[in-house]
Amino acid sequence: MIRSTVAHVDLAALQANFKAIQNFLAAGTADPSHLRRSAASVGQGGPRRPVPQVIAVVKANAYGHGAERVALALEAAGAGLLACADIEEGIVLRRAGVRAPILVFGALSVSDLGGVFEFSLTPTISSPAAARAVQAAAAKHSKTLGYHLKIDTGMNRLGFRHDNLRRTLPELLGSPNLRLEAVFTHFATADDPERTFFNEQREHFETALKTVEELRGRDSLRVSKTSTRPLIHAANSAATLRDSRVWYDMVRPGLLLYGIVPSPMATTIPLTPVMSLTSRVVAVKGLRPGEGVGYGLRFHADTPVTTAVIPAGYADGIDLRVSGRCHVLIRGRRVPIVGAVSMDMMTVDVTGLDDVSPGDEVVIIGRQGNESWQQIDAREMAAAIGTIPYEIVCRIGARIERQYD
Repeated sequence: MIRSTVAHVDLAALQANFKAIQNFLAAGTADPSHLRRSAASVGQGGPRRPVPQVIAVVKANAYGHGAERVALALEAAGAGLLACADIEEGIVLRRAGVRAPILVFGALSVSDLGGVFEFSLTPTISSPAAARAVQAAAAKHSKTLGYHLKIDTGMNRLGFRHDNLRRTLPELLGSPNLRLEAVFTHFATADDPERTFFNEQREHFETALKTVEELRGRDSLRVSKTSTRPLIHAANSAATLRDSRVWYDMVRPGLLLYGIVPSPMATTIPLTPVMSLTSRVVAVKGLRPGEGVGYGLRFHADTPVTTAVIPAGYADGIDLRVSGRCHVLIRGRRVPIVGAVSMDMMTVDVTGLDDVSPGDEVVIIGRQGNESWQQIDAREMAAAIGTIPYEIVCRIGARIERQYD
């Protein structure tokens, strides 16, 4: 290792988080207060299947944790379906040795679809144009291809509009080389408990499920031992925590797998942050009163100040806004980030921290001690700079070495 700044990825913690989410789902479905009936179980006289499957979301380089190793660890933990953003991400996983089914979430209508067939990927079809393109490609390859159908219930990104299915969906459902395996949607406000739009989307989705059922044949979505009805999923991490009615057949945790709870939500699931980001002090400097530090001299010393220089900057994914708002840990103490973050370095105020020296460990994200205040997590950093924890971990740069435990 040459560079001092390293991301440590705890694969055992990742697998434990996966199991903890499974246990949470099992406990929730065992409790009658959590059981709900959905559009797909109407007429069946009871709740749907007892425990949802977990779709392990590993898009965006597994939220910055390293897709190849993370996906293999989740597969080993029992993940029966992985999900990524595009065909290229799916190919990376296959070349790493992943054998589990891989769902591609993203748009496909303008993609080179050859990789779907060569690497056995499951596409999402979210528009009539994508349906035609995938059908043509499947016919060309003489294949019958399973797909997931995305319904737009109000987020207004990808998906067949929930209120226009009778016009747009028959062509897709009639495609001779395509087989519907699952129907899903995505919530826009699952992480905002004050917004009622979440429930509106749920209702739109369940109405859409009835429409799909009617278009495919009255009994095709019903639960039975012989039915090949498509599976149903809708819940990301926040929705999984928010409402068991949207668990359906599968849930799609992303952030929760990596041990981070979406803000502002809380959970009793025993999760462990999977990634820590550490570095080393490379220099210690003294500032006289009136002197500044860094580009723009945004920090000025009113009294004598001791600073430490850390070789991590915005090229490594450290946001410019952390200066004056966030801390790092050195020798078990929180010390503030001061001065402008530069491309390759940042400075911290270590005044009063005895004998700080080059080589001392710096924890940017993670733990350095056993006390609660001796931990800095992505959620804390995100709150301090006005963003979301997803951005904190996804932006950790490519030149940061990932070390796997």
